[in-house]
Order: sequence, then structure tokens, then C-alpha cells
Amino acid sequence: MTTGGAAWFVRRKLYAWEIHPWPSIPDDVRAIVASELVVGVKVDDRMDALALSEMAPDVFLRTTTAWNEPKVAFRMAGIDLEHLGELVTEAWRVQAPRYLRRELEALGDS
Repeated sequence: MTTGGAAWFVRRKLYAWEIHPWPSIPDDVRAIVASELVVGVKVDDRMDALALSEMAPDVFLRTTTAWNEPKVAFRMAGIDLEHLGELVTEAWRVQAPRYLRRELEALGDS
């Protein structure tokens, strides 16, 4: 399932996607999403998402939907490239099968 915008998958599992201003999103967050590019990524657990949104509330949105899966949304204009790379790589790791994670780790050891 995607939101109709750009979406990235690993072995048919969604790990990053462009957020759209759906009616189910709280009004204040929907206004942000409607006016700028916001991306969502999977995270390991809800505490990771909460920590990010508390660390940089001007970049990380508090919530986008009532879905219970661990995820976080962020404003692309507010994120630096290094942190973006870390978020996307970690989201990929959360969703990737074990054998692909091992291959990525092996590349890092080379």
C-alpha cells in the first residue's frame, strides 16, 4: 500500500514514502504536508520515533496517522543529507530480510 506518491520498498515491504495530506491526518500536520515535501520512514520502535520528534520538533512531525506501526515523518527541507542517509538506511534495515542485512554489513566490512 502506498499513498500515491513516491515510495521505496525492499522485498515488497515499504520502508520510505512520500506523505500526502489525507483527511485522516490531524489538521495541523495536514497543513504542513500540503505545503511542503514530507517523507515517512519505518523505525525500529515507537520510542525511536518519539525521540526524533522530541529532539527536532521543527523537522520531525509528531504524527501523521493513527496507524500503530513504528514510523516517523520528517520535513525534507529541514533534514541534512547525512541524517537523511541514516534514516533511510535504518528504515531499509528494519524492513529488509536478514540475508540482505548481512550482505549490506559485509559490504561495510570490506
